[in-house]
Amino acid sequence: MQIRSAQFVISATDLDGCPDPDVPEFAFIGRSNVGKSSLINRLTGQAGLAKVSATPGHTKTLNFFLINRDWHLVDLPGYGFAQKNLAARERFEEMIIDYLEQRESLIRVFVLIDSRLPMQKLDKDFVQWLIGADIDFAIVFTKVDKTKPAILRETRGQFEALFQQLGLSASPMFETSSETGAGKLEILRFIGAEVASVESDEDEDGDSSNEVIATP
Repeated sequence: MQIRSAQFVISATDLDGCPDPDVPEFAFIGRSNVGKSSLINRLTGQAGLAKVSATPGHTKTLNFFLINRDWHLVDLPGYGFAQKNLAARERFEEMIIDYLEQRESLIRVFVLIDSRLPMQKLDKDFVQWLIGADIDFAIVFTKVDKTKPAILRETRGQFEALFQQLGLSASPMFETSSETGAGKLEILRFIGAEVASVESDEDEDGDSSNEVIATP
């Protein structure tokens, strides 16, 4: 898939504020400071599309970007950032959970994992929650240019072992770097295939005539 256009659509604080669910959506989420905004900018080829901040927990809303007029990339707030106000934190978490559980156009969640660290409890708990909620997801290891190969293999192996312990096939996994562009083509090809599959199903139902342009 080639990114021909990427434009900001809207920021929402709840499901009612989200755009109409008329195109497939792919959401990106991870612990605060995992490099989510930088990766989104690398994927889309637009340096300032997602706001990059040195302050953890900067993203506070559901941010929608229309890609190629075919699908939404959704930038979700990072989990694990401690809000000072308990009530605010609960509303914050409720917003994310409502989106993940109820958004009908959500196709897959990309869970970003810092490849420099062993599997963190927050990441493990979130992955297990996604499994329990029956939400399709993929794991994206970030900052691989800053990680020794042995550490990356160990971290990846910990997640593979988790799936094995749960008696499940491992989710798709990608190794990425926002600095070098590693993993970009693999993720875009994966998304392109899923968008094409969704639109093929809609064509069979007589609901859509949109065309997806994908390149190997």
